[in-house]
Amino acid sequence: MALYFAFGVMIDPVQMASHCPHARLIGQGRLPRHRLMILSEGYVTLVRDPRREVLGVVYDVPFGEMTGLDRLAGRAQKINQPIIMSGGAKRALLHVAPVAGATPSPDDRRRLARAARAAGLPDSYIHEIEHGEPAPRKPGSPLFTAPRSTLQRG
Repeated sequence: MALYFAFGVMIDPVQMASHCPHARLIGQGRLPRHRLMILSEGYVTLVRDPRREVLGVVYDVPFGEMTGLDRLAGRAQKINQPIIMSGGAKRALLHVAPVAGATPSPDDRRRLARAARAAGLPDSYIHEIEHGEPAPRKPGSPLFTAPRSTLQRG
């Protein structure tokens, strides 16, 4: 089994189950210093951005089913990255596609927003998917939330 960070339509548990029926949902995760980029035809990738973060879902995927995800990803490169989760950071595989200059259609954004809602991701992140920019925030509110330590001091 391998941990896999889904940030495209595979964040929807129904979509993931249709391609990887034995994948087990671990929980939500985030990848700091990156932002989501929606390409044409619904393809999604990541680009580095020191002020943003990408939210997604972490699954435990059997190795035999990982090849199906590789085929779906097409020419995307599979990389291993630390993903921040509620219990601390965990390394997970993810697919990053080369950035092409195409712009997404409104349908592409709606499809991804629907998947994000199904995964229970925050409304502010869904706003970012739908509009291509972060949701307005209150003045003085932090850009990021710091990871919480699981260490207990005694």
